[in-house]
Amino acid sequence: MITTLRNAWRIDDIRKKLLFMMFIVLLYRLGNAVTVPYVNTELLTYFFRQEVGILALINTMSGSALERASIFALSIQPYINASIIMQLLTIAIPAFERMRKEGGEEGKKKIEKITRYSTIGIAALQGYAYYLLIAREGMLDPTATGIWPPIVIVATFMTGSAILMWMGEQITEFGIGNGISVILFVSIVARFPIEIWSMIAGPRGVMTHPELWWIYALMLIGALAIIVLIVVVNNAERRIPVQYSKRVVGRKMYGGQSTHLPMKVNMSGVLPVIFAQSIASIPATIVVFVPAWSEGWLMTALDPSSIAYMVIYFLLIVFFSYFYSTVQFNPIEIANNLKKNGGFIPGFRAGKPTSEFIQKVLTKITLFGALYLAIVAITPLIVAFFSDTARLSGIAMGGTSIIIVVSVALETIKQLESQMLMRHYKGFLE
Repeated sequence: MITTLRNAWRIDDIRKKLLFMMFIVLLYRLGNAVTVPYVNTELLTYFFRQEVGILALINTMSGSALERASIFALSIQPYINASIIMQLLTIAIPAFERMRKEGGEEGKKKIEKITRYSTIGIAALQGYAYYLLIAREGMLDPTATGIWPPIVIVATFMTGSAILMWMGEQITEFGIGNGISVILFVSIVARFPIEIWSMIAGPRGVMTHPELWWIYALMLIGALAIIVLIVVVNNAERRIPVQYSKRVVGRKMYGGQSTHLPMKVNMSGVLPVIFAQSIASIPATIVVFVPAWSEGWLMTALDPSSIAYMVIYFLLIVFFSYFYSTVQFNPIEIANNLKKNGGFIPGFRAGKPTSEFIQKVLTKITLFGALYLAIVAITPLIVAFFSDTARLSGIAMGGTSIIIVVSVALETIKQLESQMLMRHYKGFLE
């Protein structure tokens, strides 16, 4: 990885992209320090430091922007939720499906435009819910009276979410990799120093309770083991052998070579985890509008340390894994392409038998990939369920964070390698 980054930095074009991405990330981190007016940030920070439930997980994904009521407090959650809704509607509504498949580049632009407008609407809703939470807990300044403060606070949150969506698109277009994933990566990494210091000198830290050192040692070993597992599975693939028949064109003979069809075990990457976490946070937003529910069974079920949350989170990850593998990989289209080019899978006739075999393999590896993501995500939750020390130290959020950080880092490195490969630079993969 270090060799790849060093060689990428030597290429003028890629160096400009890296510098642009770092500039946008710097602006994002500076924006996280700019707070909205009319909010008592000291009380708000204290409130979130005592919180270990779903709000703490949302705060982690925002890079502590939520506890500071910064202009980027909503982070990229509105955009992620809008993307989920649009992709589900594309499957469910024929008009959207035709727009995506038959509209070409123009159709994709229309869907992206609808997604942006949906992001603004969801940001307004979540911003208002966040304002209600702040007002209900008495964390507004005494001067925040009348209708003007709520308008300013909600409009600032909504505008910050729109700016953050634009920043992600700029990184995607002019930087390296998926901008939304990069912003989420930066948000989580920004929390690492706080979490590490909390484990060392916090109320349940090693310095305060030296007898708990072995628990934190096990946590560190577990985190390293999870990182190794993520790297191995992300690079794993099932290779289906493909044979091309010989054909004569003029005086030359083509085909006859053997190759393979690569199918990644974790085909959907980190998206199922991001989407599952976003969906799991929606009910928490709804509960804010109904304060009577805040102490009811719904919020208890949404606590990351509850069995109900683990089951829901597990099922959502499995669902989105299958959803994305279906969207990204079409066995019928692959089988038709092989048939057109004179290729076949040994032991299977071209056409329908080939597509059925590919679909069978796809179902098996998707199940393995989905279970891998779900188990890695909920294992820290299970540990926190049986250990108060683990829950208070923030390990309940560790599985999701590690998956996102490691997967985005691997994806970014691969995109750097592919861009360097296009420029015919050798030696960086050795």
